[in-house]
Amino acid sequence: MGSVTIAQWPVRRWLIAAAAGLAAALVVGVPTGVVSTPFYTRMTPVLWWNYPVWLATAVLSGLITATYVRSLVPSTIRSAGIWANLASAFAVGCPVCNKLVVALIGVSGALTVWAPLQPVLAFASLAVLGWALWRRLSGERACPRPLAAGATSS
Repeated sequence: MGSVTIAQWPVRRWLIAAAAGLAAALVVGVPTGVVSTPFYTRMTPVLWWNYPVWLATAVLSGLITATYVRSLVPSTIRSAGIWANLASAFAVGCPVCNKLVVALIGVSGALTVWAPLQPVLAFASLAVLGWALWRRLSGERACPRPLAAGATSS
């Protein structure tokens, strides 16, 4: 079996990518108030850059999750993806609504110290997600998992 590119993924992988991306979008978007719901009211407005970071997090998370279909999972890459998703949630979340930040540096610190650091955290989390996806895909190209005798690639 030759190397497999993302364009050659079977439908099953794409469906898992879409479902995992939607789940990541909800898990990051609802508690941070990026997705407006009656469960949570955000105290500061959603900033313009929160939306692309939120969407990129969801897309990258879905693609990374799909790479785990029918493959062995190196734990370092798995944990990097989990931490990067958590960092994305902190990056796009309301700085004043984050109880941990407010407890550590107060409301004024959340607005003057934490809020300016959020775009940096967003960039770092997306970089880690991109790295994790690159590692997963390069591992598939370098050493594709052989199919069982008589199995098809769907």
